[in-house]
Amino acid sequence: MEQVTVIADCAVATVDAQGTEYARGYVVVRGNRIDAVGAGDPPDLGADARRVDGRGCLLTPGLVNTHQHLYQWITRGLATDHTLFEWLTTLYPVWAGIDEDGVRVAATGALATLARTGCTTTTDHHYVFPRDGGDPLAAEITAAARVGLRFHPCRGSMDLGASAGGLPPDHLVERLDDILAASAEAVARWHDPSPDAMLRIALAPCSPFSVTPDLLRESAALARELGVRLHTHLAETIDEQDYCLATFGCTPARYLQRLDWFGPDVWYAHAVHLDDDALAALAETGTGVAHCPTSNARLGAGIARVADLVRAGVAVGLGVDGAASNEAGSMIEEPRHALLWARNRGGPHAMTVRTALELATMGGARVLGRAADIGSIEVGKLADLALWRLDTAAHAGIADPVTALVLGSPPPLAALLVNGREVVRDGEVRTVDTDVVAAEVARAQAKLLAKAG
Repeated sequence: MEQVTVIADCAVATVDAQGTEYARGYVVVRGNRIDAVGAGDPPDLGADARRVDGRGCLLTPGLVNTHQHLYQWITRGLATDHTLFEWLTTLYPVWAGIDEDGVRVAATGALATLARTGCTTTTDHHYVFPRDGGDPLAAEITAAARVGLRFHPCRGSMDLGASAGGLPPDHLVERLDDILAASAEAVARWHDPSPDAMLRIALAPCSPFSVTPDLLRESAALARELGVRLHTHLAETIDEQDYCLATFGCTPARYLQRLDWFGPDVWYAHAVHLDDDALAALAETGTGVAHCPTSNARLGAGIARVADLVRAGVAVGLGVDGAASNEAGSMIEEPRHALLWARNRGGPHAMTVRTALELATMGGARVLGRAADIGSIEVGKLADLALWRLDTAAHAGIADPVTALVLGSPPPLAALLVNGREVVRDGEVRTVDTDVVAAEVARAQAKLLAKAG
């Protein structure tokens, strides 16, 4: 018999196409899907239904994280005053020591933090595969299943070492044939194309300055043959733009466009430094963008043209990025920062609080190709829901609950449901012991730093 859960007496922001909201409403969950949504009192579903008291709360879709590097959770607090290229060259020697166990610990810590900050679906871009490091992709997949989040990991890659003009050290890059074989194996082993999928794989060469044109071209062909999505970094910093102009004679966007890397199956991380032609090409081809406002500010990368992207119809989601450039790893901070950065660039009308919430939910679902399954509270969609407590001293007096959520202090979660399963209750992750995880993270970081000397 399917479990029935009723969340009642809460404000509801559905983030559906009509922007439907209820000042006092309810949602009924049957099994792993939303069965009913409405205003006022819920229907009588009998004594067996589990009731969640939503008084003083706002119910939203679960937040969707469209760009992350989970392994970086055990390298936080390093290279804090560096540009992107300085940061990378400082941290590559540390990351060279990462192994399967370190990734498992790091991923568990980062995923638990995402859950506690309202995230129900996350991707990950893992591109560091030391030769003696075991199977880090399997390790993070195991961690995601344990924490209980819907997971879209990317099998990343690097094949352009420093001796060939790339940024990563030679001992961290892989051979092209090995990457393609491992990518195909990851899809065959892990990818679930079903609408209810908790796990999907994408292919993700790392960046224009760490991979060859052949890897980009062959990965695109393989992904399309296998029916999976493509992801990489694009136009994050001026350093990257200068590298592409000097090396390829064009901007990063134009370079990737030449290699057949635009289309509705592609999403880019950052996309900060775009000219009008690149922005138009994203819109025309249905290519998505993962906007990472906190990380971009941490590295001084610049402010993305998010208002322009949204206005052009580009699918835009939000990402926390790796914890080595966003130590908080808090998903609920991203819509607030996206709003503030957009207004800082384009004025007070550049973005509304509801657009910011949409980027964090439905926008992310579009970017990951899950718009039919998640991202809004609608009958038939998967039950990925965040119940935010807004009756705290920090939020008292803010009449509009969406404004309180986006512009106020990050609120505690009364509950987080993923696929109908309760992952967070009253601010505490229920699936893992976060105190134990914190101790494991500290030990793993100390071990990794000692290995790096």
